[in-house]
Amino acid sequence: MSNRIDMLSKEHLVGLISLEWSDRKINRVTGLHRTTIARYRKEYQSTCSVNAEKADVVEAACCEDHRLQKERQSVPLAEKQVPTDGVVHFEVPTGSGAPPSSKSKVWQYHSLIRDKLALGQSARSIYQDLVTDQDYHGSYDSVKRYVGQLKDREPKLYARIETLPGEEAQVDFGEGAKTLRNGRYRKPWLFVMTLSYSRKSYEEVVWHQDVETFIRCHERAFRHFSGIPAIIKIDNLKSGVLQAHLYEPELNPHYHAFSQHSGFIIMPCRVATPQHKGKVESGVKYAQNNALKGKTFADLSEQNQYLRYWNRTWASTRIHGTTKRQVNRMFQEEQPCLKPLPETSFPLFKIGERKVNTVDSHIEVGGAYYPVPPQYMGHQVIVHYNQEWVRVYYRGQLIQRLYAISKGRFHPDKRCLPENKTLSQAAYLQRLYARCQRIGAAVLEWAELAVSKRSLQACRAIVGVVNLSKKYSHEMIDQACRQSLEKSIFNYHIVLEQVKALADQKQSQQKISFIQESEIIRLPSEYHQIVSPARRSGGKESTWMS
Repeated sequence: MSNRIDMLSKEHLVGLISLEWSDRKINRVTGLHRTTIARYRKEYQSTCSVNAEKADVVEAACCEDHRLQKERQSVPLAEKQVPTDGVVHFEVPTGSGAPPSSKSKVWQYHSLIRDKLALGQSARSIYQDLVTDQDYHGSYDSVKRYVGQLKDREPKLYARIETLPGEEAQVDFGEGAKTLRNGRYRKPWLFVMTLSYSRKSYEEVVWHQDVETFIRCHERAFRHFSGIPAIIKIDNLKSGVLQAHLYEPELNPHYHAFSQHSGFIIMPCRVATPQHKGKVESGVKYAQNNALKGKTFADLSEQNQYLRYWNRTWASTRIHGTTKRQVNRMFQEEQPCLKPLPETSFPLFKIGERKVNTVDSHIEVGGAYYPVPPQYMGHQVIVHYNQEWVRVYYRGQLIQRLYAISKGRFHPDKRCLPENKTLSQAAYLQRLYARCQRIGAAVLEWAELAVSKRSLQACRAIVGVVNLSKKYSHEMIDQACRQSLEKSIFNYHIVLEQVKALADQKQSQQKISFIQESEIIRLPSEYHQIVSPARRSGGKESTWMS
């Protein structure tokens, strides 16, 4: 978008163009760029062509105004009703503020606009109401400018908030003094943190406002104060707030993690409301006007060294204009109320998005593989990682935290996965042997010899033999394995055939039943008739019976 100039500059420029000054001469006098001058010259020429058509109408109106002026001059002085006090009085519409001194058509709706502003309506809403209800034919920009002027004349009242010692600090950026960089003088960023109670401050100039620089400035400020306040109030720069919102701003995850590491609460201000952090706003202006005004430095370290000297000598020893007390003495009261510094510096990390594998419930981070609870399989997760640790988040909730491992490895900590999915080969074999032992000693011996003969390939055969217990008895499986041991056969199919043979043999034995009647078998009654006479004869029939 091309640059626009304000109304006064435009009127001045049009006046010079109407005097037929050249673009070069206007540029030399006003400093405006020639492209801007040429654009406004073109607009002026097009306007002149339109006004030429209205010249007759304008001339007639001027003649009428001249006639009315003559009539007013002919009125006697006594009839003009000039006040006797010699002061010229102007009628000012009543209300909370005088209307702007404007020739706009909007002026006649001053009272109506003021009432609508009191109800909270925007300039756009007021413009629509004027067009609909008042038959307004002007432009929206005229209403917008008029509303802006009214707002400037009716300042908003803000409540002054006093804080307790150690409760709050405010943070902001401004421009530092000119500093030599790559052969040219440039202005770095001036970072300022101010404690809200004592007004003790920390100043530092940096070249960038990225999140790492922002966090490191905080850490150096905390060391300067030898403590951490409970709340840090910031504006909506991207290093602290990714998405500004009136009710639920989205914080930068790095800065949020840093706040948890250091133990303070982030309090973003509302958008375009610098009054909410007025203490640090004043601190930035104070440092710019008192310490850095009119100075230049060879590099950042020289400027930061001077800022430390200035803070120690002047800023911290001054009597503050609001508290009417020395900053250092108030800081002595506040410092014991600050939270202690963390033992380690905040470790920065990278942020990535991963999809949990639907086969083994792992994610790949930095070439290594990390387990995730299986209920998140197939879901997208957010990963924070560095050279020391890996943290996995799902919808803002921490679901996994592990130490980092080298590339190509699977993380050994699989406590989040089911037990049967986390065994090593050795642990898996021991588990198989335990199941074999519960079936029988011969089954265990067969399994151990199978592994020694066939290595890990025998594991599936052992699993097959163990699973035979779902259909056959332990005695049959143990006997079949004993027969396989005698023949030194370690094959699942051979054991299965032997178990089936034993099962068939047992089943055939169960089908055999004793016959009670036959041609060659005497009836029990016949035996009774034979035995009874023998007993009566006293054993004479014994020879026959034998």
